[in-house]
Amino acid sequence: MKQIPLFRPILSNNDYRTIVKSLKTGWLTHGYNNLKFEKVFCNLIGVKYAISMNSCTSALECALKIIKKKGEVIIPSWTWVSTANAVLNTGNTPVFADVEINSRNLTAKEIKKCISKKTIAIIVVHYAGLPCEMGSIVRIAKKNKIELIEDSAETLGATWKNKQTGSFGIGCFSFFPTKNITTTEGGMLTTNSLKKYIEVKKLIAHGISKTKNRHFWHRESELAGHNFRMPNHLAALGISQLSNLLIFNKKRLKIAKTYDNFFIKLSDIFTVQKVNKNLTHSYQMYSVIVKPKFRNNLLYHLREKKIEASVHFDPPLHKQKYLLKYSRNLKNTDKLSKSIMTLPIYPKLKQIEINRILKVIKNWYKKTNK
Repeated sequence: MKQIPLFRPILSNNDYRTIVKSLKTGWLTHGYNNLKFEKVFCNLIGVKYAISMNSCTSALECALKIIKKKGEVIIPSWTWVSTANAVLNTGNTPVFADVEINSRNLTAKEIKKCISKKTIAIIVVHYAGLPCEMGSIVRIAKKNKIELIEDSAETLGATWKNKQTGSFGIGCFSFFPTKNITTTEGGMLTTNSLKKYIEVKKLIAHGISKTKNRHFWHRESELAGHNFRMPNHLAALGISQLSNLLIFNKKRLKIAKTYDNFFIKLSDIFTVQKVNKNLTHSYQMYSVIVKPKFRNNLLYHLREKKIEASVHFDPPLHKQKYLLKYSRNLKNTDKLSKSIMTLPIYPKLKQIEINRILKVIKNWYKKTNK
């Protein structure tokens, strides 16, 4: 019996040809494919500027660095460590806000509780493919003159009121192999601000700015930057992958609906996520709530049956040792960490594999309810 993985990147023959073609040009670092990728990405997200780089984490760090001041940054504890690390690595202080149970996302109400005179930014994380309710969050950020940053690592192609995530504030995207498209490693920052675009372009390239009226060999750093650039051939892969995003996300949605229809019938133990009509979900992950007393047992049972299922996230950030000094009482986050379960979802997950997953869970459910 073959293992069913939690995630599986999809690479087509065209993807391979695109990479090889790019490599054969001999241009291996940041180059012309990056400009093409960024242009296509701008058109998708509906923003003026996009900057390809080596990871979403780098994008988050750049978004915080261009604020030019230090302070408190409101983030969910219900996210991957890179969000908190970006805050700490830029000399700022994370302030953890609780999330709403159904969406697993920050809300304007919870953000408002955390705002202080020291707050310089809010990082909303669109969990697992479902956008936050952005209208009220945008209003709070504007009213308090706080930078709004979107960790859109998991929501490429998802929308709030037909507007793409990553277009409300500074958008930060991931192209890690588990995401909706992949460049193996990689990320993108999006913005409508020319000033921010210029600053980030310098940051990712050792602080060097290309300006006129200089000798062609002149390379002078204007600030202590980084090497956060994405290689040319990975940008080529990104262009190829992006052309299939709509197909990929449609397949994810179909799988998610199959899961939902199954779990709705077992509502005494499972609770499916409700998606508001003003949102579109990109299902980078599929998560379902399981009654806490059953959750761990089911996870181990699936593992025994060679089905990868997991928890995103346990422990949440405010319970991790290096972040304990920032810990707060986050009731919903704590509940989710003891009840959430993520199941396999990717475009090439076969129907026979889905049937096997559901059969294993159904048999477990029958034994549990005896």
